[in-house]
Amino acid sequence: MAIMITDECINCGACEPECPNNAIYEGGANWRWADGTSLKGAVEVDGGKQVDATSPQTPVSDEYYYIVSDKCTECVGFHEEPQCAAVCPVDCCVDDPDYRETQERLLQKKDWLHVA
Repeated sequence: MAIMITDECINCGACEPECPNNAIYEGGANWRWADGTSLKGAVEVDGGKQVDATSPQTPVSDEYYYIVSDKCTECVGFHEEPQCAAVCPVDCCVDDPDYRETQERLLQKKDWLHVA
């Protein structure tokens, strides 16, 4: 499962630098697959769709910090717990019920994002 930031976010920014996948962005900011990952050139996402890893993607939220679910690994392979949730002063980094993933899938995603 991925983590999501609720609308209770106070836009403090504490979570953003803690994400090992660079999956957290300030409200209104475009995101990129390449940000904080080793992805380059054309990458296959969403079951076959090809996108340029450096192309800006539409923000998930314009109002508060957000997490790109497809880049979130819940810090699996990096830390013992999601770091965004650990540092959030208002506890608004919570499990996203719309994105359920197994530990194995989260590790596969981590390996895909950070190809050696």
